[in-house]
Amino acid sequence: MRRTLSSIAVLGIAVTLASMVPGAAHAEQFSESIDVVTVEVPVQVVVDGEPVRGLTKDDFEIYDGRKRQKITGFEAVDLEEYGAGELPLADIPISGRRHFLLMFDMAFSDPAAISRARETAKGLVREKMHESDLVAVATYSNQLGPQLVIGFTSDRRQVDLAIETLGLPKLVERAPDPLGFVIADAHDISKGLEQAQPEAGAGRGKFDAEGAFAEQLQSIAVGTARAERGEAQGRVLAMTTAFEDLAKVLNDVQGRKYVVLLSEGFDAELILGTSDVARSQALAEASGSGQYWEVDSEERYGSTGAMTAVESMLEEFRRADATIQAVDIGGLRAGSDAKGRAGGQDSLFMLADGTGGELFRNYNELSGAMGEMLERTSVTYLLSFQAENLELDGSYHKLKVKLEGGPRGARLVHRPGFYAPRPFGERSALERRLAAAEQIMAGRDVGAFESSVLAAPFPGEGGRAYVPVLIEIDGPGILAGNHEGTAKIEIYAYAVAEDGTVGGYMTQTMGLDIGKIEPVLRQSGIKFFGDLDLAPGDYLLRVMVRDGNTGRSSVRNVPIDVPDFGTGAPTLAMPLFPEEPGKWLVVQEAEGSEERRSRPYPFVMNEQPYMPAARPVVTGATPARFVLLGYNLGDGQVPLDAHLVTEAGERVSGSKISFVEQLSRTTTQAQLVLELDASAVAPGRYRLVATLDGAEGKGATASIPIVIPSS
Repeated sequence: MRRTLSSIAVLGIAVTLASMVPGAAHAEQFSESIDVVTVEVPVQVVVDGEPVRGLTKDDFEIYDGRKRQKITGFEAVDLEEYGAGELPLADIPISGRRHFLLMFDMAFSDPAAISRARETAKGLVREKMHESDLVAVATYSNQLGPQLVIGFTSDRRQVDLAIETLGLPKLVERAPDPLGFVIADAHDISKGLEQAQPEAGAGRGKFDAEGAFAEQLQSIAVGTARAERGEAQGRVLAMTTAFEDLAKVLNDVQGRKYVVLLSEGFDAELILGTSDVARSQALAEASGSGQYWEVDSEERYGSTGAMTAVESMLEEFRRADATIQAVDIGGLRAGSDAKGRAGGQDSLFMLADGTGGELFRNYNELSGAMGEMLERTSVTYLLSFQAENLELDGSYHKLKVKLEGGPRGARLVHRPGFYAPRPFGERSALERRLAAAEQIMAGRDVGAFESSVLAAPFPGEGGRAYVPVLIEIDGPGILAGNHEGTAKIEIYAYAVAEDGTVGGYMTQTMGLDIGKIEPVLRQSGIKFFGDLDLAPGDYLLRVMVRDGNTGRSSVRNVPIDVPDFGTGAPTLAMPLFPEEPGKWLVVQEAEGSEERRSRPYPFVMNEQPYMPAARPVVTGATPARFVLLGYNLGDGQVPLDAHLVTEAGERVSGSKISFVEQLSRTTTQAQLVLELDASAVAPGRYRLVATLDGAEGKGATASIPIVIPSS
């Protein structure tokens, strides 16, 4: 079972086992600059409710204040071209993806309405949203404010469970995922969804999930019962403050944001004044006759202070490029029940209209009505420019985008401005969390320091594979932002399947005493050893290493092909290059599962444990030996073709790979030792590929990236 979040002191448990690749050997370097900030502006162009396609960079002009900026980046994202066998979803930049936050309002909604709205929300996600859309789920209550149940994710199973349970503790045992991609472990999600469904004939001894859900909602509703005008107005002001803070956090999320607010709304008269004609006339007559003590000016004219607070909140949503799509989940009520919610739709319209969104008055029609909005926003033009000498002070900069070409009558929708970045230490915990999640979901290799990742599947139990994960972190890169005291290193690793589901994850926070380990960091770095349990399939292992003090980070995306070892088909595991022990500071994942702790150490050669390199460095001076594991290869000679290819996939001439020895061989597993002579190969980055070349198992392939440094 996975996963745990642990905070440990490295010294005292770390063991130095292997040497790190010298920093000079890495051809790829990463850096951050505070002098130039790239500003990305998603733009949608609409004519008569239809998206405009086929525009180019030359059709747009962009202004920072009054100064026209040079468009340094341009990309057209048309969702019709992605998914369903067309262009891969991974090619969509994170700024070009739509972000939907499903916000369930428990403060101004009846529990029964919240319960019914869940099915509507799930239908919207399943039937209308594009595969590339990222979805988050949140709740709002007066007691707790906004609570993020699950962060922006592509995993529809996790979203489904988050909507079904809304994170209520009686309905789901939350997985300790600090970035919020996972509400329940992948192993248990089917069980969680089943448990969250109402059970026919639920009786004594059975868990009544729907009854527990209603009980939890009712307990929340007790604290938000209708009160006197002043108290009710205070609740509205508390909501506007909380939502304004939420909008500021959303500002750091790239791309267009759509907050789908599922609510019955608050009484708009609390802000706008009474809409009852007879009451307005009575107040006017009392004022005209001099009976001022009978006139409540806020009841008659509304609250200027409350209206100012609402407008301030709406301005923050506009600045964050976030629209509120308001859904009246009590819209089907009738009679006195409907009158009891008078003004709710007016307040929902005010929130939606003030941010450029829409009000959906009948939640049963939400799927069809929002389908039009989803089609209208299906084409995004992603413009970017370089903001030079930008002070990192959080100041706001107005933006203007003009369309010089394109059809007449076109309407442009884009963010009205941007905030300059703020130092990492000034950001809230939620802002840091969303920033890390966004970098991982982007699926792009970036970073302020070097890191490398190795993930090697081994046969596991229950039809799953045991996948040790090694993460090498450059020591000088860590020291660059930490000169003394304690460095805080955060590690996040998520195995994301092709359909966006999270197959497994691991996270850990490490505290490093710089004074004690600076020498080893200067000469090498840290090698972190953890593991995952994954079902057979293809994954992209997204790994982020972040300096928790400065925010500097490194993200790596490594494909993992997890074979189904149980089929008996011939399979090759990743080539593994043992490293000489002595220089790495090795840290093992803390508090792993009991199952993992009971497993034998996976990397053994001649009965001696070794630590493989995540990105081996092969010099031309001496041949490099490596281990190749094979499964179900039979008893005869292994028909193996091993060779080097360039990063472009072209076969490299000059390298020599020869068989050295066979350490062990059974009908199910073979351990082979081979040798790579790269003395005649030019320096650079390559991939070592091993392929079964015989009739049985032909095409089974394993590979690993390697570096041949300059002499």
